[in-house]
Amino acid sequence: MSVMHRWDEATDLLAHSVIGYAIERLKTSKDPTWGARPADELAKVLAGTITPEGIGGHRALTLFRDVLMHACRPMDSPLHLAYVATAPTPAANMFDLVVSASSIFGGLWEGGAGAIAAENETLAWLARLAGFPDGAGGCFVSGGSAANLSALVTARHRARARLGDRPPPARWRFATTAETHASVHAAARVMDVDVVLVPPDDLGRMTGAALRATLARNGTDGLFAVVANLGTTNAGAVDELDAVADVCAELGVWMHVDAAYGGAALCAPSTAGLRRGVERADSFGVDPHKWLFAPYDCAALVYRDPSVAAAAHTQHGTYLDAVSREEWNPSDFAFHLSRRARGLPLWSSLATYGTDAYTAAVESTLAVARGFAEELERRDGFRLLLEPQLSVVLFTVEGWDDARYVAWSTSRAKAGVALIVPTRWQGEICYRVCLVNPLTTLEMLTDLLDDMAAYTT
Repeated sequence: MSVMHRWDEATDLLAHSVIGYAIERLKTSKDPTWGARPADELAKVLAGTITPEGIGGHRALTLFRDVLMHACRPMDSPLHLAYVATAPTPAANMFDLVVSASSIFGGLWEGGAGAIAAENETLAWLARLAGFPDGAGGCFVSGGSAANLSALVTARHRARARLGDRPPPARWRFATTAETHASVHAAARVMDVDVVLVPPDDLGRMTGAALRATLARNGTDGLFAVVANLGTTNAGAVDELDAVADVCAELGVWMHVDAAYGGAALCAPSTAGLRRGVERADSFGVDPHKWLFAPYDCAALVYRDPSVAAAAHTQHGTYLDAVSREEWNPSDFAFHLSRRARGLPLWSSLATYGTDAYTAAVESTLAVARGFAEELERRDGFRLLLEPQLSVVLFTVEGWDDARYVAWSTSRAKAGVALIVPTRWQGEICYRVCLVNPLTTLEMLTDLLDDMAAYTT
């Protein structure tokens, strides 16, 4: 028997130590000693850890717990407000341990039927929230990048199939705005297709009128999709989804909605008017590891008609063609084959706490965002740049130049106070606060404003 695969007393002790570490880590969301370290410093720490004899599990765990973990910045602190952070529930985090320990191959029904069935229940919940019809479905992928690329590959495949015997266009194209996430523009490079850029309005949204005007100028030859946004990353903007859907319907092109960040708003009744039209899309992607309280890495990709995706993505091979296609194989709905059952932690959390708890949690972050915007408007020395559509708030600090924005952000991150980084809105440097953690309170945010007001370099 392989020494590595034998369960013995040392392995048993290591297992209990790992569980103990996990419990303590989940109880601690913030530590001022956490943060990136220089590469040369970490290289010295790690030198000699990969050896012919091994250093032993306890030494490896101790090194991670005491050194390597402190050179990371876990994103689940209530005051990690940069990028789009994460806020997994205890049940979701703990179930991720269950998934890892269960060694499930989640690509094919034959290997992971129970896990895939639970994932599909979760996908069906998301599809209902979006107003998709019965029969909608898809799979969980690693993140918004994989979801966007897979949906666009599906869209182009459908467009090719519709050509029949007609010659293909000189170049395939899809339309979107510059506010759309970088992964969408990266997908164009990977697919070797062109992007038709639609100018956003003053709120950062794609409007139906701008889309029509742009396509009138550029033509529609080779146009196979439009990518709309339910929550842009930088400003939290929601495109005019209903009007965009009208254009897509008239042209017969695929409508994909990138809802990686903002898709959680599907839980919130208060956003119903803002997101009208998402139910008309052909596909959408949402990242539960952002605002739906799951751990990394987890993105849901949902198709109105999954059979179109299966036609585009099903892989063939001597050892694969024997697999039953009558069952639901997640490998058929994206560019992947191997995959872990990454949707199970979200399913577990939903089953544990109930969907009403999700609605309350998302609505609470929206309320904090609105309250923070009101606080900025009341205060001297700060300027709110636009009313938050979801839970992203952009604002400036009066009299600050680029260096001062960076200096405050760097000093507070190193001190473990908060993680906020500058961005730019319409060419102007500003701060961007993205709220996805229900533990973030308005009082925490007003304390940060007090700190900024008193800050001197």
